[in-house]
Amino acid sequence: MSKNRIEWIDFVRAIAILTVLYVHATDGIYIISSNTILNYTIYSRIFNFASLYIGRIGVPFFLMITGYLLLDRTYNDKDVRNFWRKNCKEIIIVTIIWTIIYALCLQFITVNSHQISLNESGTLFFSHMWYMPMIIGMYLSIPFVSTAIKQFDTDTIWSATIVFTLIAFLLPFLTTLLSMNGIKSVNIQYCLGFSGGVYGIYIILGYLIKKGKFKNIPSYQLGIVALLSFIITLFFQYYTFIKGYDFYLWYEFPFILTGSFALFELCSRIDKIRAFPFVSFLSKYSFAVFLVHNIYRIPLLPLIVDLPFSEPIKAIILWILLIFLSYLTTIIIYRIPRFGKYVLYME
Repeated sequence: MSKNRIEWIDFVRAIAILTVLYVHATDGIYIISSNTILNYTIYSRIFNFASLYIGRIGVPFFLMITGYLLLDRTYNDKDVRNFWRKNCKEIIIVTIIWTIIYALCLQFITVNSHQISLNESGTLFFSHMWYMPMIIGMYLSIPFVSTAIKQFDTDTIWSATIVFTLIAFLLPFLTTLLSMNGIKSVNIQYCLGFSGGVYGIYIILGYLIKKGKFKNIPSYQLGIVALLSFIITLFFQYYTFIKGYDFYLWYEFPFILTGSFALFELCSRIDKIRAFPFVSFLSKYSFAVFLVHNIYRIPLLPLIVDLPFSEPIKAIILWILLIFLSYLTTIIIYRIPRFGKYVLYME
């Protein structure tokens, strides 16, 4: 391990931001191209479905990192207030600042293409901002959750997590299956109380991984779980497509949970990360890049969509440009005295 750094955590954080940028690039290309392309090739659709799975790994990684780092702490009254002041207060201000920035960008950035409507522009601009109120809510609860779970051993916490997972992940999946087969009147009501829903479950899993709950699972079995999760998710998306069912892959899908969990546990077993200085660089600016990157997506989309390449190639080109421009921008902003660190929510 490098001084004051957990190398594999930085590695996972770097993967997480790259996958988030990847899914936003792919999603943007396919949303815009769908206006002009009625029938993608089978390979293009499979690429899109696979990209959605890869991209959906990012947020669970971020949440499990949160649980791994923040739940295994002791909080008294003073610690709670300091935690809220450092995390919640600042991130609320940063959220307001970037909401205003994106609102202004939506008004003043002219998209010189008939391919992108105003509604699509707004959707694409703010597509990532849902994460901010969610993580604020998680941070508000973390000191209380951390204090509560210290009263129980990991087996008890794991038992409760299984029950919550069955409710939060399998019930919506069951509803989707019934709806796909014409049974649309079934409305399964459930309440997860103070659990944080699906996002809280990812955070708890991060905590359990830190406690070594799953260390007895062989790595090859985790690899099989990750691979099967990917294959099942890919085929399920294709199945819903051929059935004409409007399905959008999101974080409550059970095989996003199993795949991201297996990969996170596997990463936690890595002792040494190659090219760690570069990985650490990607990790350091990850949240800042998350805030910044959508500024470039709208102006670049009409330019990339008009290139004489297939949609997968266009998506990869856009992804590379988003990585380069977003990191370059955050580096520049970060170096502005008394401004950069605060606006980017960086230490």
